[in-house]
Amino acid sequence: MWQRLPFRTQLFLPLGVMFVAALVMGGILLQLFATGQLAEENEPARRSTRSVAAALNNTLRASDNPQKTLDAFVLSLGVSSDIQFRSIESGPTPSPRDGMRNLQAVPQWFVDLLTIPDMDAASPVVIDGKRVGDIVFLPDLSADLFEKWIGFLALTGLVAVLMVLTGTIAYIFAGSALRPLQHLGEGLTRIRRGDYATPIPVAGPPEIRQSCEEANALATTLAQLSQDNRDLLHRLVSLQDNERRDLARELHDELGPLLFSIRAGTIALSEASPPVGNLGKSAQEIMRSVEALQQTNRRILDRLRPLYIEELGLGSSVQTLLQNFRRQAPQISLTATLDPDLNEIAGPLAQTVYRVIQEALTNVLRHAAAGNAHVQASIAGEALAIEISDDGGGFPADNVFGRGLTGMHERVRALSGSLSLLRADERTYVRCRLPMETRGDEPVSR
Repeated sequence: MWQRLPFRTQLFLPLGVMFVAALVMGGILLQLFATGQLAEENEPARRSTRSVAAALNNTLRASDNPQKTLDAFVLSLGVSSDIQFRSIESGPTPSPRDGMRNLQAVPQWFVDLLTIPDMDAASPVVIDGKRVGDIVFLPDLSADLFEKWIGFLALTGLVAVLMVLTGTIAYIFAGSALRPLQHLGEGLTRIRRGDYATPIPVAGPPEIRQSCEEANALATTLAQLSQDNRDLLHRLVSLQDNERRDLARELHDELGPLLFSIRAGTIALSEASPPVGNLGKSAQEIMRSVEALQQTNRRILDRLRPLYIEELGLGSSVQTLLQNFRRQAPQISLTATLDPDLNEIAGPLAQTVYRVIQEALTNVLRHAAAGNAHVQASIAGEALAIEISDDGGGFPADNVFGRGLTGMHERVRALSGSLSLLRADERTYVRCRLPMETRGDEPVSR
């Protein structure tokens, strides 16, 4: 749980707990020492109370009219003195809390928090051997409590100021340390996504600066490796195209004439001699087999290398591919939106576009069980976007790319493009994006 908290929370939470604990500890110490301090401050007055009572009793014993002398003494005390006379008829001696006469500035909860010490000093007053009252010490603790309240406010204010200053300093330093870490994290995210060109700002403490420099060095190395990988894939794809071209040439130059010779010989044989028995039927079967072989040979040649891309252009070649698809799958309604500038694309980029559309339509025909499909190819700025969609059953969740699309993915990567397969709105989408700067490139010669 603690590890999931943000860094600032992990920093400020202990500081806040520490300051609150200091404030609570200050309150506890104030409560503990306030009682003793109040008692010590009023101890001289208590002793004075006992001295006054002893002197009064001596005066009353020597007086001819003790009651008059007592009344004069009580009158001289006044109502604001801490020393008061309480007659027996006045009731019990008041507590020290009753002597608090001015507590408007001190909250009641603070007064209740403190422990008021027992400071009663009652000395009996005797006239003719009879106790008529007591001299009591009833101090006014308002000033003392106000002093303690001011001390508590000063302590609280000091803790608050220290907390604000410490928090501000910690926030500034945490921000200066976190900002480079955030830049480092964002840079590593970009590196993970394949963006090696944007450098990470080098800032912060030496440890973070070193990490940023190492991450930038790693990005440079990965960029070089990625470029080398694309160059290798480009050369591999070009070599594969060369192999397909050579194989297609062999099939066209060797197998094609042989099939034509067999067909011509069969026709000549059937025309030279009248059909006898099953000979005519056998000749017709040979003719059908030869025609099937020729059609199969043409399909293989189209799969290996569509030679008419260089002759007709990419746009016309794709239109021919769509027409062949409609003939092979009349049950699928195929529509297309093609950019008129496709014929300007040549080289490996044109072959890759053709292969992506060809492979995607092959998958629709073989696996999708779709009712309709749509092909879209458009040029926007420096990018070529291709999308093939269908309303078929989709693809298994654990097998996104099959063998054919894996080969197409390698082709697209070799041209620094991207290929994705997704399912949305009950349709399957094959989306490809290729940079246009590769157009016009020629395949690597053997």
